[in-house]
Amino acid sequence: MDDPLRVTGYGPMDDDGHRLPVRVYYEDTDFSGFVYHASYLRFMERGRTELLRGLAGNQMELHRDAEGLVFVVRRMTLDFIRPAVMDDQLTVVTRTRELRGASMTLAQEVRRGTETLVSADVTVACVRDGRATRLPDSLRAKLSPG
Repeated sequence: MDDPLRVTGYGPMDDDGHRLPVRVYYEDTDFSGFVYHASYLRFMERGRTELLRGLAGNQMELHRDAEGLVFVVRRMTLDFIRPAVMDDQLTVVTRTRELRGASMTLAQEVRRGTETLVSADVTVACVRDGRATRLPDSLRAKLSPG
């Protein structure tokens, strides 16, 4: 059966990208009651992790099977548009923007309903033994935009 809304990792994936639901807890907020800016980084890390888990399986297995392959954030640009508050139900949307030899750029958004609160472009490098290495072809095919 061809399901247009398939589940990958924790959260569904469709034409808009991978979607990870996130609830805002007290620990995610600062003294003002708004989500602390660094909490959005954790939310987006979880979104990237679950996207990879859904496409390639457990990252520890990928690390082992690909002889020490790891992913590191090389660059991240963020635009904080609106705040979230405790108890908000958010969605982290992650999709591939660009694939290069040893890196990929992912577009991420943290949304409350249809409203985008934070957007980011994240460049992630593929590394083995501290040196850049080409993305595995099997993962490249799964990550290809569109």
